[in-house]
Amino acid sequence: MKDNDLRNKIGDLAFQVTQNGATERPFSGEYDNFFEKGIYVDVVSGQVLFSSLDKFDSGCGWPAFSRPVADDVLKEKTDTSFGMIRTEVRSSEAGSHLGHVFPDGPKETGGLRYCINSAALKFISFDEMEEQG
Repeated sequence: MKDNDLRNKIGDLAFQVTQNGATERPFSGEYDNFFEKGIYVDVVSGQVLFSSLDKFDSGCGWPAFSRPVADDVLKEKTDTSFGMIRTEVRSSEAGSHLGHVFPDGPKETGGLRYCINSAALKFISFDEMEEQG
């Protein structure tokens, strides 16, 4: 899909986040303080990435998850931007920039915190999952 077509499909912010590695402002994303039952998919490809069962309120300003739905849905990459060393996470199918993973999540669920931009995600409620495929 051409850049203009993708931008028109997903919007400017989602395009900047997923294609150019931008970050939405903290506490501004649609899914930061959102806890309905369902799944979160890559806004670009529709690949299932996270479950609401693994979402938690980390207070960081972005949606936080303790784990992806499967080990192979994310790719990790070392990110040294802004004078920090972080682990960037991208969707494995479309290569969309999603956010970062940190080792300060809940210990009882493995200790990881996937800090993800709302703009990179689309939520599908539990009631719509079958209809949405």
